[in-house]
Amino acid sequence: MVTFDKVIPITSDETSFSGRSINDVRQDFPILARKVHGKPFVYLDSTASSQKPQAVIEAMSNYYQNYHANVHRGVYEVSEEATAAMEKARVKVARFINARQSKQIIFTRNTTESINLVAYSWGSANIGRDDLIILTGMEHHSNLVPWQLLAQRTGARLEFVPVSDDGLLQLDIYAELLKQQPKLVACTQMSNVLGTINPVQEMIAQAHAAGALVLLDGAQSVPHLPVDVQALDVDFLCFSAHKMLGPTGIGVLYGKKALLEAMPPFMGGGDMIRTVQLREFTANDLPWKFEAGTPAIAEAVGFGAAIDYLKALDMQAVRQHEREITAYALEKLQEVPDIKIYGPSADQRGGVVSFTLADIHPHDLASILDQEVGVAIRAGHHCAQPLMERYDLAATARASFYIYTVKEEIDILVKGLLKAQEIFHF
Repeated sequence: MVTFDKVIPITSDETSFSGRSINDVRQDFPILARKVHGKPFVYLDSTASSQKPQAVIEAMSNYYQNYHANVHRGVYEVSEEATAAMEKARVKVARFINARQSKQIIFTRNTTESINLVAYSWGSANIGRDDLIILTGMEHHSNLVPWQLLAQRTGARLEFVPVSDDGLLQLDIYAELLKQQPKLVACTQMSNVLGTINPVQEMIAQAHAAGALVLLDGAQSVPHLPVDVQALDVDFLCFSAHKMLGPTGIGVLYGKKALLEAMPPFMGGGDMIRTVQLREFTANDLPWKFEAGTPAIAEAVGFGAAIDYLKALDMQAVRQHEREITAYALEKLQEVPDIKIYGPSADQRGGVVSFTLADIHPHDLASILDQEVGVAIRAGHHCAQPLMERYDLAATARASFYIYTVKEEIDILVKGLLKAQEIFHF
């Protein structure tokens, strides 16, 4: 049974977000007022998907109630309003990551589709037999399997930058791999398992010097820290709305304009064409060349509202809050006997902590935390099986944080872990 109460209060009145207290921010998230198993809901799974503020929910509801229509092709007022709202959201995304033009923002379903788009469109046109693609040992399956498929189709080679015991990329080996003149480097800016924030600005510059393009998986970084595509000089950046307060079902591919213009369409259908004849077609301009069919209009509207919300908080403040919460979590979790934490120190990671506890299976641990103290964490291989194998693990438990996470929730997590040890008689 779903019940609701006041959002968990916090003891600190510290102001963190552009004049707003953390407790004030938490009031914007309706789900944080519910209870599970009779206990306040503690959500520590934002790496998988973030919760949504009321502003996002209302923006999408307003679209459906007042100006729902298909976009781009209607000449009546409501369709024009929907088109304007969707394209305004595109502009907001472009400004959020400091893209030069909004036409460099391609709306997709999610990060996974964005990476696949590049692998099929750019990859099929530019990667051939024995060409080298450099990946890392900490990639999400979404930034691994598309390149495996491309290698199977083309005969390309895949090489990997290893991960050290403390969860950092071995950049000396990366430098050696670059001497083999790769065509592409594809890596995550922030690990979804270890929380490691990789030195991508340096890595991109090194890759370009070696003649390679760079695709960044920004699914974990764009929601949590300032990302400037021009300062990074990155060729492709992929991320999703649902991890940054927005709705599911919409993601982004950013690309340098010349690259996107040279790439063939990914899917065929309506809206991605300029003209169609029985045996041939002419592709549309950017960004619509890559957006076949009716797009996720309501989701784009919600995405725009999420970006407005994050910008009002200030991304530097978001990063600082998560740094403090993560440092606190690492300190408190170390007090739990028999816990093993994976990944680097707080100053080199984002708001993600993966761990194991004695011989308790992570799935059992997650179930106990849910039932006993109302804490939601993730358990499993986190779509990063090669990284699990690197540490000789089948799975880990993972707690992850965001703008609404408070220290009291970390304390409840620790209480739940100690309870699990009691249950398993450790």
